[in-house]
Amino acid sequence: MGQLSVAQGAQAFVASAMLAQGASSTAAGLLVPGQLAGYAADGRSLATLLYLPGLTTARALASGMTAEVASVMGLNQMARLVSTTLADTARTATQVAMTATPSCVSYVRVVKLPACPRCIILAGRQYTYSTGFKRHPKCDCGMEPMSDAEWKASASPKSLYQAMTPEERLQRFGQAGVEALDNGADMAQVVNVTGRKGGLTEVEVYGRTVQATREGTTRRGLGAKAMDTAFESQAGGTRYARTKAPRLTPAEILRQAKNDREHQVRLLKRYGYIQ
Repeated sequence: MGQLSVAQGAQAFVASAMLAQGASSTAAGLLVPGQLAGYAADGRSLATLLYLPGLTTARALASGMTAEVASVMGLNQMARLVSTTLADTARTATQVAMTATPSCVSYVRVVKLPACPRCIILAGRQYTYSTGFKRHPKCDCGMEPMSDAEWKASASPKSLYQAMTPEERLQRFGQAGVEALDNGADMAQVVNVTGRKGGLTEVEVYGRTVQATREGTTRRGLGAKAMDTAFESQAGGTRYARTKAPRLTPAEILRQAKNDREHQVRLLKRYGYIQ
């Protein structure tokens, strides 16, 4: 329900942004919010993902931790997974809506404090509408859709740093990093020296590394109906047959179709994300 809620306003958000910039809000297709609910950003079932805190709690108990400590560990993980999944769904819905709106050609990364150093150095950057969104667990950065005629300035890394309290600066960049930045060092270099690479988890499907999901791929699923492909029975005696072909996630569709908007729209319709 949370995923459905955050996805429902994406189409209106993009249309409003285009109208505010004097651009057309006409879309080649309408987002289907329900098709973004029920699975995580890497394509796995949401139920499978949200079962992990239970395993974490059980392992903590088995290792001898008290019930209170084990429960806190599980609850913290649950909170992180839920907040990350909702933010990912909101961004995915926005990107699908941007792809379906020809007048939208790019987006600006919007960063709000408190934020991690890696997000701060990306603040205000402009990307093409189909460029994947760099994020990390609990990242709450957003997108501002842009038309071809307008680039909306957003907070820069420098202005965000200046808005932080001394305590926040120390927490995010460390003593050495703050000293370097105060002495004029390049923020990107300071962050990259001590940072680590993150990204989406990819899954193996039919020998290829892609982001795919099994959600909506049963005979009754909207994704399967849009794909119009053959079905096969599932191992283990499950009562529902699923499509033989994998259902690509929106992020995988945009990655594979590159900068061909018409092809992107065709694929988004084929897999049931817009109609």
